[in-house]
Amino acid sequence: MGGGKQQRPKEQGSENSATTSRGRLSNEPPVNAQILEAVGRTGGRGEVTQVICRVLAGKNEGKEMRRNVKGPVKIGDLITMRETEIEARRIRENRRIRTT
Repeated sequence: MGGGKQQRPKEQGSENSATTSRGRLSNEPPVNAQILEAVGRTGGRGEVTQVICRVLAGKNEGKEMRRNVKGPVKIGDLITMRETEIEARRIRENRRIRTT
């Protein structure tokens, strides 16, 4: 007789994919991308390389995007990307001129 709302039990794995503990944006598995060009070095000590790569599979297949990669890379290498929605910001050239 209580006219209240019925509560449904929570289903396992029904969380929004953007709020999962792993922080993934989509339910798509990791995909490979081929490095086409090394743009430059970035990071506090130059430990990160910014590259342009082409996604080889998934819903963004064929898309060329800019990504930051840590570690040694060269043109033609394959990298594995956990998501293909976010692109890295362009690095700025000549931010500061050192005089010392």
